[in-house]
Amino acid sequence: MLKDITLGQYFPGDTIVHRLDARTKIICLIAYIAALFTAKTWLGYALALAALVTVSALSRIKPAALLRGLKPLWFIVIFTGAVNALYGTGEPLAEFWIFKITESGILQGIRMMLRIMLLVCGTFLLTYTTSPLNLTDAIESLLSPLKRLHAPVHEVAMMMSIALRFIPTLIEETDRIISAQKARGAAFDTGKLTERARALLPLLVPLFVSAFRRADELATAMECRCYHGGEGRTRMKTPRLAPRDGWAMALGALLVLAAAALRRAGI
Repeated sequence: MLKDITLGQYFPGDTIVHRLDARTKIICLIAYIAALFTAKTWLGYALALAALVTVSALSRIKPAALLRGLKPLWFIVIFTGAVNALYGTGEPLAEFWIFKITESGILQGIRMMLRIMLLVCGTFLLTYTTSPLNLTDAIESLLSPLKRLHAPVHEVAMMMSIALRFIPTLIEETDRIISAQKARGAAFDTGKLTERARALLPLLVPLFVSAFRRADELATAMECRCYHGGEGRTRMKTPRLAPRDGWAMALGALLVLAAAALRRAGI
């Protein structure tokens, strides 16, 4: 299960999606999320799905990689759909205690599940096709107007980048600790719920110790390289927007307008 968590991983490539500016990809992701939350009909969700499949094909990211990343989230997706199914309106198909299941509730639950899956897959495509360094620079550039309010923009972008970068590392460390504990006779998948929770203690303690040790080593390494935040720092390569970035942002805006038009038309 841990190996299925792919958030934060970067798959190098030379596709048109990889060559887009990181700022463009973040803006397009925001437009995609806006289109998802604007869509209220099946045709609107089909449009968002078509956009996701097109970007996945252009970036040469296999759909299996996106679906594999959804595996750890299946419980949340199903739970969200089940909760929404209990709060529908209309004639109840089944009823128990204070809850009732209606046709509109089931459809609403399915739509919510689909929305979450499309949202997560779109976020995965951003991290799959953008290196952590470019992502940090893009976030800092987009948040740069906040510097006038003395907001620590560079530090925030750096923390987000480090968090994404260390997700795969911590997952690998967790898998190594689980294997070591299982070799010592620990059982994480058997027994009652309280026993499983108690069995996690030998896993959580060394994981926290390892995480704090890595954070301390990273802080020491940054201090040794005279890192003092974003003030006065320069870049070896200044990112510049190309015509393809303009076309990509225009398509993102068109997706939002199309989703809004479909919602207004009710189709």
